[in-house]
Amino acid sequence: MITIEQVRQDPEVVAFIDRANESLKALGYTEHGPRHAGRVGKEAARVLAELDFSTRDVELAEISGYLHDTGNLIHRDYHALSGAQIAWQILRRLGMPPEEVALVMGAIGNHEEERGIPTNPIAAAVIIADKADVHRGRVQNLDRASFDIHDRVNFAATRSAVLVDPEQRTITLALSIDTSVATVMEYFEIFLSRMVMMRKAAALLNCQFHLVMNDTELS
Repeated sequence: MITIEQVRQDPEVVAFIDRANESLKALGYTEHGPRHAGRVGKEAARVLAELDFSTRDVELAEISGYLHDTGNLIHRDYHALSGAQIAWQILRRLGMPPEEVALVMGAIGNHEEERGIPTNPIAAAVIIADKADVHRGRVQNLDRASFDIHDRVNFAATRSAVLVDPEQRTITLALSIDTSVATVMEYFEIFLSRMVMMRKAAALLNCQFHLVMNDTELS
């Protein structure tokens, strides 16, 4: 079986993730490099593990999460679709069975809020992990005077955690926002569609989604 370590160490994967992040940095986007890839992979895996999915589903979620943004290498627009195609070529070269490749492609191809939907548990876990990665460490613009709203909202986030309660069947996104940097309204202006997508992903996992911001439950 193909493992996350094989994927992480593959020269093509290393190069593609680095170049994708460089492209997005040039466009003024937040960090989408190895740190984001690694966090999304690990968080997606943890969500399924805590909900008692199989060990293989957990690893496929981590692989999907690690590869989910490689399409940015080509272009930001439709990067989920191009990323799924890139993953197909890499994983087939590594020898992953077609049925597993299909699951990974579906997860990657559906992680964008503009057109994606949670089609299976692996896709749902990747969506939750990806949309939860809001933190000031992702801001690549070092000039605070030139921050746009995306920079401000990410820089304002001092904590972001996904809390899974398998007994109560809840998935909670807990955020700490420095409101001197960005207001709660600015957060929702940017992230409302992402929160809706997280709720749909949680529902596919037979869970209720909750949002807690600065210790106040908002959903």
